[in-house]
This record gives sequence, C-alpha cells and structure tokens, in this order.
Amino acid sequence: MEKGFTKPEHDAFIKRIEEVHNPYGEPHEERMKWVQQEVKVAEKADTAYFVGCTTAYRRPEIADATVKILNIAGVNFMTLNPEEWCCGSPALRVGRRNLFLKLAKHNVEALRKAGVKRVVTSCAGCYRTLSQDYPEFVGELPFKILHSSELIAELIKEGHLKLTREMPETVTYHDPCHLGRHTGIYEPPREVLKSIPSIKLVEMPRNRETALCCGAGGGVKASFPDFAMQAALERVKEAHEVGATALVSTCPFCAHNLKDAIRKIESPLKFYDLTELVLKAIKSEYA
Repeated sequence: MEKGFTKPEHDAFIKRIEEVHNPYGEPHEERMKWVQQEVKVAEKADTAYFVGCTTAYRRPEIADATVKILNIAGVNFMTLNPEEWCCGSPALRVGRRNLFLKLAKHNVEALRKAGVKRVVTSCAGCYRTLSQDYPEFVGELPFKILHSSELIAELIKEGHLKLTREMPETVTYHDPCHLGRHTGIYEPPREVLKSIPSIKLVEMPRNRETALCCGAGGGVKASFPDFAMQAALERVKEAHEVGATALVSTCPFCAHNLKDAIRKIESPLKFYDLTELVLKAIKSEYA
C-alpha cells in the first residue's frame, strides 16, 4: 500500500469511506433512515446497537428485524446516530491501516462517551472488527461486544423471547467467515434455529471451520465480481443438494452475495438473515 500498489476498485471505496464514512458513498445523514416510527430507540442506554454500513444502506431489513426483536425482548438500547462511522473493516482488509485507526478511534470514543456497557451488532464483519481488531489496534475496550445471534440465543434461554409461530422450513446455515473461522461463533445461530417450531436444520457438507466462503469479503466482490459470483453459486448448489428450502446466515455481506446468486439462477431457494426468521417466528405486533 505504501508503495502505491493498490487496486482502483479498492481506491474507490476507500475514498468514499474517507468522504462520507461508508464504502457505498451514501449520505451519512441517511445512515439511520431505515428506523421505523414504531420502533423504540432510547437516547441513552447500557446497550448500543452498532448497525454497520452494509446493513444500514444495503440490507436495512436486517437492522429492522434486529431492533424489533430487541423491542419485543424488552432490551433498552440506543444507537450512535449520528456518530456511527464505518467500523473500518474494508480499510483494514485492503491494507489502509491509518484510515482504519482513524475510524476505530472515533467509534470507540463515541461509544465510551455514550457510557454503554455492551455493543450488539448484526454484521459479522463489524463483529469481527469490533471484538478482535479494535482491542489489537486500539487497546482494551470498556464495553462488551456481542453478535446479535449470541444475544438472541441468550434472550431465548432467559425466557425474554418466545418463538411460538411454526415455520415449516428445511433450512441450512451458512457460516460467515468473520463470525465463524475468525471468531469461533458457530453454535449460537444453530441454537436459535433449533428453537423455532417446525424448523428442520440440515448441514451442508462444508460447515463450521470448513465452511465455504460466500465469495464477497476482503474486497473480492469489488475487484473480482465474477469469482465472487462463482463462489456464491457453489454455496447455493450445496444448499440445494442437502434439500434445503431456505438458506440462513448472519452477515449482511453474505446475504448480498448469496441473494445475487439465487436470483441469477432463478432458484426457488429462500434466503433469510437469522434475525428475519426469528422475527417471523415471534407472535407480536410486528409479525
């Protein structure tokens, strides 16, 4: 990077992050545009929901499902609006450490000022970055980091969430690289799926530590879109082969790429983020 050997595709999204704090070039003031009027978001709380760029701007249905689940479970939470910036994962993955450090320090300081005790995110990439990279580069954090799948599993066990609506689907779970291999979060998403009435969980041959990457991360989709699509198509093929009617994951970037693959071959396979499926399984004013 220091010698100028960069890819134009990476330079483009790095410039957008520098200018508007997200790799998509979307207006920063629209980062929380997805929040619906009926959702209760506190001004100040012990729990902060870190949304992430891809969830906020490309997969807002994941953010919507997450906050509604928090409301149903009685979790008082806040967001960092307008102080949430890109977590810095895209910058770090393509070698832009100085930009990553700027983003990380900003977010940590904003969370510290807010006085939160735990940070929840529904993005696998943000989770890996916040839980692994921030402590390494910025130092010990004064708050706990949880992925939404961990919190949902905990809320079900404690009786704060009751999944009572039957969902007659045969589902298979795709382990995102950032959540699985990078941070070892394999069982919470599966525990949640097993808690949903009438769900049949089947495993693809490559799962957990040996799960196939969706093909989108690490700047690959931006630089090598054809390769990214082939990887996603391979994963969709595996889901078909085990008889799944739905493919479930816990990463908005995986969702983006896998949904593209499903559309490309006009597959009848459904795709759900775990939060979407959980919300459907709860009998509430939202579902």
